[in-house]
Amino acid sequence: MARLFDAYIIADWTAAEGKKLGDNSVWIGVAKRDVRFRLYTETHNAATRAEGEALLKSILADHRKRGDRVLVGVDFSLGYPAGTAARLALKETPPWTAMWKFIATNIVDKADNTNNRYQIAAKMNRLMTDEAWPFWGAPAKQAQRWLTTTKPPAGSGADIPEYRATETAIRGGKLQPKSNWQMHGAGAVGGQTLVGIPMVRRLLESLGPAGAVWPLGTGWRALEPADVDPLSVLVAEVWPSMWPTTVAEGEFKDQAQVRTTAEALALMDERGELSAAFAPNKGTDEALIAKVQDEEGWILGV
Repeated sequence: MARLFDAYIIADWTAAEGKKLGDNSVWIGVAKRDVRFRLYTETHNAATRAEGEALLKSILADHRKRGDRVLVGVDFSLGYPAGTAARLALKETPPWTAMWKFIATNIVDKADNTNNRYQIAAKMNRLMTDEAWPFWGAPAKQAQRWLTTTKPPAGSGADIPEYRATETAIRGGKLQPKSNWQMHGAGAVGGQTLVGIPMVRRLLESLGPAGAVWPLGTGWRALEPADVDPLSVLVAEVWPSMWPTTVAEGEFKDQAQVRTTAEALALMDERGELSAAFAPNKGTDEALIAKVQDEEGWILGV
């Protein structure tokens, strides 16, 4: 089977405030082939999300000039647990587009990395439950009536799932993904999701029909070369912790993770295994398929 993509880019995002390089900053890993079709990787570091977004667009523009098809993996969630859009009284369908629009309209992420993610989490709590849940976790100075520093008591928001189906599928093993609702603390992904989704939305808007997002925009199904050929960029959610990582001498952990994740996806494509990774398992319930592709999204490789 022909390869689906010519290059594989992994973006390790951050919700940090203030400029920072090294650990816990924006890292972009690129796996691509040289003129002899040998795979090699390179990594890039950016001090702010604005710089990272500009860098990502520049890298993609270079690939587009060559006519390359590029898979872009982002390390934050592209959807929320089913029912979130309805709790926010968002009417647009499918729900994921309504959520993306709501988040992009409300998030303010400045060039110096300051942002209002905690305020927007609190606003969403107020609109969904008028209580300090489902979002939780904030530094003491950001805590308020609708956002607490600690997790709400068990049973709060019982009708709002804590995890998406993709995280539930992982949690049976050794890896323990965090919930989108956790905004603060080690490994928390809630803030990255709130500042990351607007970036992906802008990227796809700039690409027009040459860009797509899986599985929300493509459907949850195996992708063939004919599906990818019209595109220059396909965006998917990844979780670098899923892939074996070896940190080379002089590398930061985040740097190594974007490199090894890009390499892993490139090798899957080389072996003809990537197409099936975009599809659900055989026999997957139709209701789950609809939930995943209409609202929740899925982590590639789960």
